Amino acid sequence: MTDFPRAFRRIALCLPLSLLAVQPLAAQDMPVPSSLQAEGEVPWIYEGSDVPRDEEWLFGELENGLRYGVRENGVPPGQVSIRVRIDAGSLYEEDNELGYAHLLEHLLFRESKYLGISEAIPTWQRLGATFGSDTNAETSPTHTVYKLDLPNVDPAKLEESMKLLSGMVRAPVLSDSNVATEVPIVLAEKRERGGVNERVSEASLQTLFAGQRLAERITIGTDESLRGATGASVQAFYDRWYRPENTVISVVGDLDPVLFASLIEKYFSDWAVAGDPAPAPDFGDPLPPAGASGANPVGDVAVIVEPSLPRAFTYGYFKPWRQVLDTIVYNEGRLREQLALQLINRRLEARARSGGSFLYAQANEAKISRSTHATLVQFAPLTEDWEQALADVRSVIADALANPPTREEMERELQEMEVGYANLVEQRSVLAGSGYADDLVNAVDIREAIAAPETFLMVFNSMREKATPENVLEETRKLFSGSVVRATYITPAADEATEESLAAALSAKVDASGDARLAAQSISFEDLPPVGEPGTVVARAPHSIGDVERVEFANGVKALLLANNHEPGRVAVKVRFGGGLRAFDEDEAAIIQLGEGALIQSGLGELGQEELDRLATGRKMGFDFAIGEGAFSFNAQTRRQDLADQLYLFAAKLGMPRWDAAPLERAKAAARLAYQSYGASPAGIINRDLEYYLYGQDRRFLTPTPEMLDAVSLAEFRDTWTPALQQGPIEVLIFGDYDKEAAIETLRRTFGALPARAPLPADVASGQFGFATPGETLVRNHSGEADQAAAVIAWPVGAGPEEIRKSRQLAILTEVFNNRLRDAMRERAGASYAPVVRLDWPTDVETGGTVTALAQLRPTDVPTFFREADRIANELTVTPPSEDELARATEPLRNYYERISSGNYFFLLELENSTIDPRRMMALRGLLNDYSSTTPEAMLALAQEYFAGTPGWRMAVIPEGQELATATTASGAAATGR
Repeated sequence: MTDFPRAFRRIALCLPLSLLAVQPLAAQDMPVPSSLQAEGEVPWIYEGSDVPRDEEWLFGELENGLRYGVRENGVPPGQVSIRVRIDAGSLYEEDNELGYAHLLEHLLFRESKYLGISEAIPTWQRLGATFGSDTNAETSPTHTVYKLDLPNVDPAKLEESMKLLSGMVRAPVLSDSNVATEVPIVLAEKRERGGVNERVSEASLQTLFAGQRLAERITIGTDESLRGATGASVQAFYDRWYRPENTVISVVGDLDPVLFASLIEKYFSDWAVAGDPAPAPDFGDPLPPAGASGANPVGDVAVIVEPSLPRAFTYGYFKPWRQVLDTIVYNEGRLREQLALQLINRRLEARARSGGSFLYAQANEAKISRSTHATLVQFAPLTEDWEQALADVRSVIADALANPPTREEMERELQEMEVGYANLVEQRSVLAGSGYADDLVNAVDIREAIAAPETFLMVFNSMREKATPENVLEETRKLFSGSVVRATYITPAADEATEESLAAALSAKVDASGDARLAAQSISFEDLPPVGEPGTVVARAPHSIGDVERVEFANGVKALLLANNHEPGRVAVKVRFGGGLRAFDEDEAAIIQLGEGALIQSGLGELGQEELDRLATGRKMGFDFAIGEGAFSFNAQTRRQDLADQLYLFAAKLGMPRWDAAPLERAKAAARLAYQSYGASPAGIINRDLEYYLYGQDRRFLTPTPEMLDAVSLAEFRDTWTPALQQGPIEVLIFGDYDKEAAIETLRRTFGALPARAPLPADVASGQFGFATPGETLVRNHSGEADQAAAVIAWPVGAGPEEIRKSRQLAILTEVFNNRLRDAMRERAGASYAPVVRLDWPTDVETGGTVTALAQLRPTDVPTFFREADRIANELTVTPPSEDELARATEPLRNYYERISSGNYFFLLELENSTIDPRRMMALRGLLNDYSSTTPEAMLALAQEYFAGTPGWRMAVIPEGQELATATTASGAAATGR
């Protein structure tokens, strides 16, 4: 059975249509394909398993060995998701083919039987699919998967897409010229995701999987093997593995599944490959060192010194992966493993919260790339005393290995697990088809069956009935045993540890922690103090949009309510309040960042985070906190039976906040550790510095230094955040499956019971955010790889809801810009793997919007990026985009908004702040038309308004010791370093 959900622990159409000659199939006229399973036949994925069939899937197998699964699903409406999985990834490569599996993924998109050179992306865009999200592929150690989420589908569009996919998979054009063109793009991808993190990842793989194929086959490959690739060598890899016997197709969507099966049969049944299939290579087993004896012998260990990275320790128990019989009994055992790990992780988290020697620690079990079955323990020491942190983590685990858990501990975790599985059943009618399509692919990859949500819940209930402290202890001991123990320690200090000291520390006997377990403690919402005297509803009225109702309380709190059963089991809650970033002074950057990490963790009233966790046991609740430019927000996804308690928590946080030193210190530690890594790569510098400089060095956007963080006291933190929580309007939005009248009564006792809010100070309410003054290119330096750089160019546009309809048209122009820049930098120059142009148009403030183009590239390509971005911006102000360019931009946008507008959460986001600013409500009208309908003349006018005569603000991030080419400094942004 597929892994249990981890809710507990992203032919070119310019040809004449006659050349695309396909005859659309009508589902109602179709014979049942002969390849579909017969009634009573055991589907191929359930062979040898007693896991109950998910009856909504239909399975089939073609005579050539290709297997498939199809399923009808209408979420979102009008979409079909297709996955084509090839049983070949990087582990299938020979030593001279490193990176070929991933290179092939690229080449299939470059040219194939029905698609000319570079026509795949524009073709899918014309069909409404967004590149990178709706149209994508992935290569892993064990497979390559081609993915298409096709929106606004009909039988003709589906058939055309299946034909195009069949041409890509069955007949790619693997010529020398195509390989030579695509290799630089793959090398750009390798460079952009390389550097210190990739280096550490490779060193960790080589240690943790020593002696196995996984240790030496990085999916992206090596420069040497990629540069040596030819059409013939890649063709040889393709011929060996791209065969029908190695292919599984998954199709799920809003059409008849018999149609899906018919099209698979039509376009893949005559796929024939000469010769017998090649046997899969031996991936190898994790083996103990020669001469080792005793339980859990320590094998390979590595100390990885990287001055720019925070400390991180990983150790694991590794045993061979073996094919299993996917039975109910086997899955009950998997759930006991999950229960055992949740118990341990709860204890580790409690130790970290209480001021332990590590920032975080967690244990996980994984079957990795059909190479090993491992239990991995990862933690971050707070100081250079990693030995103490390791001993503390091991002592918590030692107690779990020595003594069975208490019934009270088990019941707490079992309640958490039950909520997740029961919620899946409740929500099964609104689970997305793309998720089901992925589930089948993942099940095939791990060689297990697939199951319905009801089966997950049934197996859980069966396990729960049989679970005892003794058999959980037995499962825990199995988890923490293996053929060999291996470890890596990442440290910024060269003299902090040696391989010998690591091995000795892991081999040392450790005593079970006597205080690792959490004392049984019963906490109930019924025992909590009231927020205040229940308030009074002073107004109820329709909100002019559908069935949305507006409710206002005497204390000024306003609520928007939409109750329906369109999405069973789902309730979205959002609370907007206060002034957001505008509420802070420019010298409070550290307090802003620490609030994101510590404010919620500090608890409320007399309750700390541990008590809040106990309150939430057996419930589906959330407590996300965000700081926007114009408001703060609490967010949660909950359900009908937990809505009242969710609203109490949110209101109590505003009415009775708690100020606790422990979470503040933990937030400081996390921020300090993160700060170390920013300077090691162009992406890190962008994350650290871009907003600060883009907003004219407004220090509210500054990433605080460790010294700034350390200077914040608990009293200062409290004194700054207290007024921020108490002032400004409150808007509560509740959209989903719940009882509206019961919710209003709960609001009366929670948010309606809060004291009347103080108004935002005038300077906060009118707060503005500026934009950097264009001038010389801002140059920042990173300490990472000498071949890595990044470049940013940005133009100010607008903000606020006043011209929100213009912003939607500008989104179309941004997509045109994005397509042109990708073509220039990736397809033609091979200079950047993923350049991107994005529009930011804040709606809760009146200033600050930008169109920003960004790319990671070689330092020598930075001038090319600025030149191409300038060229495109200038061309758009002179010559409007073609009708075809507009179709490639508007079709994906239109389909994206059609899909997301079918859900309650979409309307929640669109209507937020509309009780305070009615322009938000008015802006909802015409949304789909604004994104999908435009003219070349409208685009020309927008380009002239925002790009003409306005030099882009520029920022370049280059390696230390290098200088930026003078060609890039003609116009840009003046700013000083810090």
